[in-house]
Amino acid sequence: MEQMALLQMSHIAKRYQTKLALKDISMTLQKGEILGFLGPSGAGKTTAMKIITGQLRPTSGEARLLGTDSANLDASIYEKIGVVADNSGVYEKLTVWQNLSVFAQIWRVPSQRVEEVLRQVELTEQKKQPAGKLSKGQMQRLILARSVLHKPKILFLDEPTSGLDPSTAAAIHKMLLDLRAEGMAIFLTTHNMEEAAKLCDKVALLCQGEIVEFGSPQEICLKYNQDKKYRALLSGQEEALLGQSEEDIRKLSEWLLSDRVLSLHSCEPTLESVFLTVTGKALDA
Repeated sequence: MEQMALLQMSHIAKRYQTKLALKDISMTLQKGEILGFLGPSGAGKTTAMKIITGQLRPTSGEARLLGTDSANLDASIYEKIGVVADNSGVYEKLTVWQNLSVFAQIWRVPSQRVEEVLRQVELTEQKKQPAGKLSKGQMQRLILARSVLHKPKILFLDEPTSGLDPSTAAAIHKMLLDLRAEGMAIFLTTHNMEEAAKLCDKVALLCQGEIVEFGSPQEICLKYNQDKKYRALLSGQEEALLGQSEEDIRKLSEWLLSDRVLSLHSCEPTLESVFLTVTGKALDA
């Protein structure tokens, strides 16, 4: 029996007066899967997330969340999802612990769960610190902790690592992969193609409200790898770019047999270069 999608969008369109923000968007999200909505600012990523979570109504089409029409969500559905969008909902004068305790009471989860989540986001040492004194990265981890406190079935993330330092972003990436391994479904919007390639099982490249490519990051990159090239680093730090001609294959074979090759990499395009190829536009934040 086929598993029911936790999230389903069918021919979603959204128009603001004369501007078409989303055009014919269709996709699904399954348990234990990370789905990335990728595109520059203004592409329609946040609009799509707001429609799915019932904050906006589509002009046409249907979105279903946990089997319920997103236009008619009730409290029982909201108890099964988590949302990380901005700093809303953080009480800056309360401590980190108190912030989570408030939501633990709302979600009716035991206090032990607060300790567990604090360890998971590495904020145990800051638990007695007022939330308003946290760094930007620590604040983002607090918001993430709050959103997973009740172990939601689906987690919605809107640019979760935007503006964060690499080490904090890496810590959040690890946590998201751990949550996916536990079976949580994650809907991620980002303009960071490297982040998407690292985290996502499937991605939708969004441009001006329309999906221009959809699939796994690897599938999409290989699809546009028409001119196959390989970069070799040889002893003496000499670099060589090779194709698939008989001469290049012979060279590479000789270098390998003589142990001259220090590293060898294929040169398939990145998600960002695919986006540029498909849309003719650079991916600016």
